[in-house]
Amino acid sequence: MNQKLLKLENLLHFLQTYKYHTVCRQLHSLGQRRTLVQWRHGFSSAYPVWTAQMYAWPWQTDVLIGATLSQYRLLVTKEEKRPRKSQLSSTKTKKEVEVWIGMTVEELARALEKDIDYVYEALLNTAIDIDSLEAHSQLDEIWIKEVIKKAGMKLKWSKLKQDKVRENKDAVRRPQADPALLTPRSPVVTIMGHVDHGKTTLLDKLRKTQVAAMEAGGITQHIGAFLVSLPSGEKITFLDTPGHAAFSAMRARGAQVTDIVVLVVAADDGVMKQTIESIQHAKDAQVPIVLAINKCDKAEADPEKVKKELLAYDVVCEDYGGDVQAVHVSALTGDNLMALAEATTALAEMLELKADPTGPVEGTVIESFTDKGRGPVTTAIIQRGTLRKGSILVAGKSWAKVRLMFDENGKIINEAYPSMPVGIIGWKDLPSAGDEILEVESEARAREVINWRKFEQEQEKNKDDLKILEEKRKEHQEAHRKTREKYGTLHWKKRSFMKYLERKEQRPLKPKEKIERDSNVLPLIIKGDVDGSVEAILNIMDTYDASHECQLDLVHYGVGDISENDVNLAETFDGVIFGFNVNVSNIIQQSAAKKGVKIKLHKIIYRLIEDLQEELSSRMPCTVEEHLIGEASILATFSVTEGKKKIPVAGCRVQKGQLEKQKKFKLIRKGQVIWKGSLTSLKHHKDDISVIKTGMDCGLSLDEEKVEFQVGDEIVCYEEKEVSAKTSWDPGF
Repeated sequence: MNQKLLKLENLLHFLQTYKYHTVCRQLHSLGQRRTLVQWRHGFSSAYPVWTAQMYAWPWQTDVLIGATLSQYRLLVTKEEKRPRKSQLSSTKTKKEVEVWIGMTVEELARALEKDIDYVYEALLNTAIDIDSLEAHSQLDEIWIKEVIKKAGMKLKWSKLKQDKVRENKDAVRRPQADPALLTPRSPVVTIMGHVDHGKTTLLDKLRKTQVAAMEAGGITQHIGAFLVSLPSGEKITFLDTPGHAAFSAMRARGAQVTDIVVLVVAADDGVMKQTIESIQHAKDAQVPIVLAINKCDKAEADPEKVKKELLAYDVVCEDYGGDVQAVHVSALTGDNLMALAEATTALAEMLELKADPTGPVEGTVIESFTDKGRGPVTTAIIQRGTLRKGSILVAGKSWAKVRLMFDENGKIINEAYPSMPVGIIGWKDLPSAGDEILEVESEARAREVINWRKFEQEQEKNKDDLKILEEKRKEHQEAHRKTREKYGTLHWKKRSFMKYLERKEQRPLKPKEKIERDSNVLPLIIKGDVDGSVEAILNIMDTYDASHECQLDLVHYGVGDISENDVNLAETFDGVIFGFNVNVSNIIQQSAAKKGVKIKLHKIIYRLIEDLQEELSSRMPCTVEEHLIGEASILATFSVTEGKKKIPVAGCRVQKGQLEKQKKFKLIRKGQVIWKGSLTSLKHHKDDISVIKTGMDCGLSLDEEKVEFQVGDEIVCYEEKEVSAKTSWDPGF
């Protein structure tokens, strides 16, 4: 009974919280019609009376308590279940957001399906500087997590999609041939040495041609490959590499495809810079050397001195107990040339040079150029197999169906064997000098190889780009972190003012300033006759180390004659076109003249570089030099009254030269310049004069009244002259 009374008290407390009609509706829903009818008959409109009657009728109280308690239990059960249900539903609908490192504000907003302002609001009251954030600003990992957390979403880090591994479709050299299939071949000999030591003249005598006379300035400009037949019937393939310093890379390439190096050293000059480079290239390629001491016909020739100098570079001649053959020759008179040829063939026999003339062709591009009538042309050395018309070749990222082959004299040939130099026509694009030539079975296979190589190059480029992007991202994050540290503790007003000052310092350049800045840059367009020449020029440009004086900007380079496109590029970038052994049509020249574009043509490479140095110097700002006109010493000081002012005057005597009133002056005291400017007056006795000469006395006053003269000071008269600057770049020759 006590328990029932306790429940009844709880019930009364519950009923007090609801209105009368609500209780009636709840009781009616339970179907307690009988109890409800009896209750209504005894119900009065006064609430306290109803309460008294309920307590007075015990038989009705039990029924009412039972009905109401059951309703109470139902309501309590519903109240307990409701929050659990909503909690489950919210867990189920929690959105998953895919994010990644380096995500920008805009990208994060798009992933959240919100606007950018939502991201800004989520980052309010955090350590990040909201004012510095832009739509493209990258967010650190901590701030990405913060935004996702405040959005009530789930974070998922994006995994980089791994591309399907592509099958290697490249063409490669064949395995080494069976020794039984190898046949003897001619040696490939490279002529190396210093400029003007007689290499080309020596080769001319051997093959009885006049190549040197055709070369501009007598200097070989690119690699030539020639097959020379000796009186004995033996053949030697010569690579005539340039001896000039500019062609170091080409000379290295020549050493890599050669069997023997003939090192030419002039008996009167001895070992020079390019001689040492040639020795190094031969050693790097592990190629034996035959020494040709040239110009032995001269009176001042000293072959023994040459041999001794070469000892310092580990080139030991047979006379000194070494294995290097030394032959004294004269390329000009032809003396002892057969002895040099015999020494070369003897060394070739010792090397037992052999090659496989069967199967697909393998070779190396020696030189490449574009011919107007024949298109891309290459000079190549065949190293394996036999090349025939119709063969399908790949080299670098270019391929060819051999349309035509010719020898060094331009004669059409049908086959090319190992060690034989050959010109090849039929290339779709121009391969680079030094590229490996491989024969493939079909055009489809050639395209497959080229596509694979281009794909591989693209992949490498993408990797490099990703590295650069990652470095830039780290730099950006570091700069952003420093900015936060710099402005993080400042009041927003102070922060805004400091940013305003920074923006003011980074104002756009005025037109005059822009012209001055642009004039300190030299945009260049390089065009050459062959690939090797362009490469040599670019290698020289790589040595440029005076960017602080004038910036060198390579806009474009290529092989072939100068075109309208080159002129348009030069006009766009305000650049200069340098052509090496190329032609320019009259129409192109007229177009360049109208557009104000300079075209500079050269046939000797060091002349081109000298011209480039002059052009660089012309782009540099002129330096101002002071030229002394006269000197005077101050012997006395006094002042002159003009109106209400007292003007200091110096009494001077001219010690050297003369003083000219219209020129500039400076006052020197104890070796220190304390004033620079002009004179307001120059007098001799009481006469105003414009010039006063050595030994004469004068009085003078300055344009600055506050300067005080002292006895013993010096007055120097000078003029300023602009002197053209000269670049400090030294290309090495």
